[in-house]
Amino acid sequence: MISNLAGLRILVVEDEMLVCMDIEDMLEGFGCVIIGPAARVAQALTLLEKEDVDIALLDVNLGREKSYPIVDRLMARGIPFLLSTGYAEIDPPYDQCPKVQKPYSDQQLAKSLEVVLRTA
Repeated sequence: MISNLAGLRILVVEDEMLVCMDIEDMLEGFGCVIIGPAARVAQALTLLEKEDVDIALLDVNLGREKSYPIVDRLMARGIPFLLSTGYAEIDPPYDQCPKVQKPYSDQQLAKSLEVVLRTA
């Protein structure tokens, strides 16, 4: 698949191992550099402090946690992101953030990431 995402450093935040493996395969296929993955909020926030990140892909529900503190940090730093969720409801004001509905294909993920990057 041809993608404009090659070389981008993408923070992946996902707590489901099999889903995470699929995401990593897709992103590697696009030529992205994967940061993480992180399965918890604290892990993701630590990675954000230590690594250069171009964009982030965040599962909303991380076990008993929500990824909203990560979203807040990304917004404060001006880093674009895409929420990834299998649920229709996302708490306000995060419901206005860019999102992709699980399950998604590699084409859907690439298109969603490219739209976020263009509008960032």
